[in-house]
Amino acid sequence: MFGGMAEPATRDEILAAFEMALETQLRAVRRLRGHRPRAVRPGPRGLSNIDMSYEVLRRTKAPLHVDDLIVAIAQTHGVQPARDSLVSALSKKVAAGDRFEKPAPNTFGLRADALG
Repeated sequence: MFGGMAEPATRDEILAAFEMALETQLRAVRRLRGHRPRAVRPGPRGLSNIDMSYEVLRRTKAPLHVDDLIVAIAQTHGVQPARDSLVSALSKKVAAGDRFEKPAPNTFGLRADALG
């Protein structure tokens, strides 16, 4: 903190987390009112959750917890992947030995051979 204000990266992360929480709450309210939920729009370039995760992890050069990964994807690509879907897809890639590793529970990174 500097002068009562969060640093820009921290501030953006906090705001992204609030935005995700509010969007989730709004979907819950709409569901309770009987409105059909809107489909999540695809990424700006039509990237898959795996491709967006790969880009974020390649840029950060460090493993991220899935919650932090979702925030980073939302900030970078403007979409919020479903947590369970993302964990499932990344876990399958880890099991297949494809680009990703899982150094801790719900934490994903890139294998050394995939950092290029």
